[in-house]
Amino acid sequence: MTNKDTSHTPSSSKPPVVIPNPVSSHLTSDPAQPISPQADWLNELEQKSKSKQQTFMNHIADRLQRPRIQEAPSHPFRGAPDFWHDFNWDEAEKIEKFTKHFTEVGGNVLQMKSLEEAGTFIADQSHLLKARYIVRQQLPEMQALTLEQRLPNVQISAWNSHPEEAWKARAAEADIGVVFADGAAAYTGTVMVTSSELQGRSVSLLPTVCIILLPIDRLHTRLGELLLPWDTKGREHLPAGIHFISGPSRSSDIENELTIGVHGPGIVYTLLIESID
Repeated sequence: MTNKDTSHTPSSSKPPVVIPNPVSSHLTSDPAQPISPQADWLNELEQKSKSKQQTFMNHIADRLQRPRIQEAPSHPFRGAPDFWHDFNWDEAEKIEKFTKHFTEVGGNVLQMKSLEEAGTFIADQSHLLKARYIVRQQLPEMQALTLEQRLPNVQISAWNSHPEEAWKARAAEADIGVVFADGAAAYTGTVMVTSSELQGRSVSLLPTVCIILLPIDRLHTRLGELLLPWDTKGREHLPAGIHFISGPSRSSDIENELTIGVHGPGIVYTLLIESID
């Protein structure tokens, strides 16, 4: 009697074992290919999974004492109702409501006639805080503040003005950050600030004090008024980030103890500017 190894014999009648790709092919068997034991096993697992899913959903429906909902419900109403789109305050009311809501959460709101007056306020705050370093966005409008002339002994840097600088570290050690607001919503007391190559988000996020310059004509009633224009700009025109600021940083995630200034500035000023011309 002779023993013959036939496991590698090409003429074997057994079909070759096909190992399916678990990502792409285990649920979509090709009818032209022989069904492998692995495919049978995966199909069996899928059927068991679906059966458990049905049992789970039936149990929920039974506990709720209502039949299973097998089709997606209709949505006759989408978005905000028409009356909300028409809701709008006049300028005086927007200023009053924004000031009320922003200060209720610890922020500060002041009205200024011009950027020159805002520059005087920032210089006064710098002296009061004994600030040594101020970081600001690199925007042409910021030149009207004349901070460099007002504060010759304070190091004032425009974001990303020197590529070799470690700007996040510089912003983290800054006493004051100065940013321009792209808009604000009076109903929620929220300021919107965008970020880009010349407007780093760290300018508003990392310094101890954040001063926001908000032209009054950018103050709207509803938050939706700030968001809708982004839908029409197209993805290629979106900024690097859109940030919403409603007062100083607040955190209560440790034993519900409210702490101010942990994840961002502890002092936030919004300066409502009547004219930036």
